[in-house]
Amino acid sequence: MTVLVDVSPRDGLQDEQVVLSSKVRAEFISRLAIAGFERIEAVSFVNPERVPQMAGAEEVIQQVPDKYRDCLSALVLNEKGLERADDSGIREVNYVIVATDDFSLKNQGFDTNESVDRWLNVQQKCEQLDIRATLTIGAAFGCPYSGEVNIDHLNSLLQKVVDSPPFEICLADTIGAAAPNDVLNKLDLVRDFLPDSLTRLHCHNSRNLGLANAYAAIVWGVDALDASTAGLGGCPFSVAATGNIPSEDLIYMLQRMGIENRVELRNLLEISSWVCEKLGRESSGMLQNVGIFPPTINSNS
Repeated sequence: MTVLVDVSPRDGLQDEQVVLSSKVRAEFISRLAIAGFERIEAVSFVNPERVPQMAGAEEVIQQVPDKYRDCLSALVLNEKGLERADDSGIREVNYVIVATDDFSLKNQGFDTNESVDRWLNVQQKCEQLDIRATLTIGAAFGCPYSGEVNIDHLNSLLQKVVDSPPFEICLADTIGAAAPNDVLNKLDLVRDFLPDSLTRLHCHNSRNLGLANAYAAIVWGVDALDASTAGLGGCPFSVAATGNIPSEDLIYMLQRMGIENRVELRNLLEISSWVCEKLGRESSGMLQNVGIFPPTINSNS
């Protein structure tokens, strides 16, 4: 069964103009856990001057009830961030290597090769701390500055990390450039290089192909799939990156396909409305506008 990862408390909030308090962010995370998400990307341990929406990560984690913390993960970009995550009790982290130098410099302040070197150090430290490490390849399908990211380029990048395999490898369509055949071909490549790592896909819906790409990944057999409540998301360092695929739309699709998941859909729609009210914006999800069909459906599959 493909596990759903809701990334809205981290990726979803990082590009919003309204900065939510640590208390509200912790409540958001707790609500998602109650709705049934087994994995939630909760915070970023990054420089708050660059991403002020993610300031106070420690305070957020401290305010999440203990019984929900096992399902939480955090974004880290270096060993300092990993140390902060460890001190906060986080046992799963996500490290991002951006596929192109141009985007990596904009997003992280260093090129792809340096990002690979940092990953090797982070991965080694994770093994020492017994922390699960996801390696995400950002802009794996296209870059807003360099253009197409072809499969040969991804091949050369994977060669650099094959001797330091992650617990999980995630391909991120950061600007929503992918089509389903791209997803299938690049997941095949990942499996060839890292057969013992779990696979994960992170879709953005910038060009309205997010759900199609998610469907392709599910048919392929991807282990985990990212989505974001209310379709929140984007990237502060790319004007072309709009929201992630909405969690509620993805779950509705899975229900109609008869694919099991553990999220209570009506509860999630209420959470979507709640967080959008806090942010002063409307949901990007379609289901929020038209509702579940048929209206009497048992929404907990």
